[in-house]
Amino acid sequence: MSEAVVDDIVAVLPPLLQALEALAFVARHLHPPEFVAVMAQVGAPDQALRAVRSRLGDWPPEFAAVQTSLEGASDAALAALAGLHAVQRGNGDMFEAFRALRHAPRALEALYPLAAKLPPVSQFFLDGALQGDADLAARLAAPAAETTGIIHDHDDGGSRGGFALYVPEYYTPQRDWPLVMALHGGSGNGRNFLWSWLRDARSFGAILIAPTATGPTWALMGEDADTPNLHRILESVRSRWSVDPRRLLLTGMSDGGTFCYVTGLESSSPFTHLAPVCATFHPLMAQMADAERLRNLPIFLVHGALDWMFPVEVARHTQAALSRAGARVAYREIDDLSHCYPREINAEMLRWLNG
Repeated sequence: MSEAVVDDIVAVLPPLLQALEALAFVARHLHPPEFVAVMAQVGAPDQALRAVRSRLGDWPPEFAAVQTSLEGASDAALAALAGLHAVQRGNGDMFEAFRALRHAPRALEALYPLAAKLPPVSQFFLDGALQGDADLAARLAAPAAETTGIIHDHDDGGSRGGFALYVPEYYTPQRDWPLVMALHGGSGNGRNFLWSWLRDARSFGAILIAPTATGPTWALMGEDADTPNLHRILESVRSRWSVDPRRLLLTGMSDGGTFCYVTGLESSSPFTHLAPVCATFHPLMAQMADAERLRNLPIFLVHGALDWMFPVEVARHTQAALSRAGARVAYREIDDLSHCYPREINAEMLRWLNG
């Protein structure tokens, strides 16, 4: 690699990664009444990134792929931060802030191909506790196995019913792997929600599926086209990769978490564990669920004490109702969590699943 290109990468990567960490912080702590305070904590990491963005031009053709990844990630991160700062200045409401954060997963998707080429990027896509793990680093540095990494199936643009898949690059069929199916929130999609879980699946070794609902959101009422689609997707993955039938986790955020109950409490559900996050629940769900299915069913229930959409009292009543029905409920109430995804809980979920 030419010395000039190396210098440009060294200049761009630190502010880019810092900008992405700042976006992750905002996404995790985005509580409407505290938005101004959260943005004050973040500061203006876009200024440093914008100052070096021009260094990504006029590279030799052989570095085009690296240049494209860094440009795409930088531009998406800058767009997200520009949108957030606009709301901070009073130009737009909180819905504009949520819309601005949709650029963040696009930045991660653009950057991820460089994880196989640049060690700092590979480290960025690892759980903090494992960033110094030499064995994991060696496995990730080895040539990737075939049919691993990120795979998309009918999840481009505004398409519905497809899925994004991640298979760890060090996958081997000689053992069975835990599987996580993660359901996005209302109006979301699997391609974006994949990034809520990829770092943990890559770090701890799990196959990850992020499907997209067949409709605008999951089938919470009326005809259910999503359950058969999820079963189809799961069977498609199980037919190609070695999946542990005892460790099949269905989890989801908001509407996705609620749909974990709708489909996961059915007697025909193939999932061995459920983990709804920031979801709502009606007691009738427990009464209508198959009693045998509920008995000893492991459920990991996560909710935020600051949740403004589904008040935390709903989760407390849910924990009590499911426990009375015989489920084995692990309940995590997070004091500083609003209605947003707590990525830090993923590692604990995987330990619970593997335990």
